[in-house]
Amino acid sequence: MNIRQLTTIALLASIGLGGCATMSGDECMTSDWHAIGFEDGSRGYNSDRLRNHRKACAKHGVTPDFQAYQTGRDQGLDQFCQPSRAFNLGVNGGSYNGVCSAHGEVDFVDAYNSGYHLHNLRSQVISASNQIHYKEQELDRNKDLMRTKEADLIANETTVQDRILILADLKELAESNGHLEAEIIGLIEDRAVHEQEVASYEAMLASADY
Repeated sequence: MNIRQLTTIALLASIGLGGCATMSGDECMTSDWHAIGFEDGSRGYNSDRLRNHRKACAKHGVTPDFQAYQTGRDQGLDQFCQPSRAFNLGVNGGSYNGVCSAHGEVDFVDAYNSGYHLHNLRSQVISASNQIHYKEQELDRNKDLMRTKEADLIANETTVQDRILILADLKELAESNGHLEAEIIGLIEDRAVHEQEVASYEAMLASADY
């Protein structure tokens, strides 16, 4: 099994079936099933979407117009199954539901994979930035606590025993700060690498017509 087949299988496995209550009673009663099909197709929903509509509307005694829905959905899929849509779907971290016809799916999946890879690269930058932020906040809290303990250390009412405990706490906080500062430096370096990866990949994609 090649990489393309494995990728397609992984994408199909991520299909979201959605809930059954896709439509209200009023919507069922007044629905333009062609328009609903077009909307579902243009959003890349799979055929289970109609089954969910049928379940929702059955409670209100309404049966979907399958032919109108299917005609609309096919037209919607014509708009959805374009490489540019696939790329945007991937960039935004969306899931592909395996709805495009076989003859057009190869290009769609290639574009989706390109977008999703860029999404992952950008996510690494965001993750590193978030970790840096959290580590810096922890470092700031430690420094605030150290200042409080340093003030307690020299306070007249502080006993000798308390000073011994405070000194131990200050030593532990200083060691923690050292580890945090090293981690922050490492994360900043990692983020710079990820940013370069994003820039390089974006430059490579510049020639793609997405």
